[in-house]
Amino acid sequence: MELLLLILIGVFYATGIFMMLRRSMVKLLIGIILLGNGANLLIFLLGGITRGKPPIIPEAEKALTGAYADPVPQALILTAIVISFGLQSFAIVLLKRVHVLIQSDDLNDLNTPDTSI
Repeated sequence: MELLLLILIGVFYATGIFMMLRRSMVKLLIGIILLGNGANLLIFLLGGITRGKPPIIPEAEKALTGAYADPVPQALILTAIVISFGLQSFAIVLLKRVHVLIQSDDLNDLNTPDTSI
């Protein structure tokens, strides 16, 4: 399972960087999304994949015994998902507004000065 996730993380990072190097603004956004998903999977994998009980200490015991699932990586990933969703929503609206103004998807068109005014 870990090997499959490692390969998937590598594919996400490679495709994300490749998409970010393209000249299209939409491909740039897709690359950022893929990099974020790769980072989330990396945090999940580094947290350790263990099948166990939730980390709740029974009243009769003073400490956790046996295998339990670590909630910290899961909480970090959930927080990252919420933040990346907000960033993606803002970026989509911003890309739509830029496309309406310059009528192009090319990033090089943003650098050229408008000489028609």
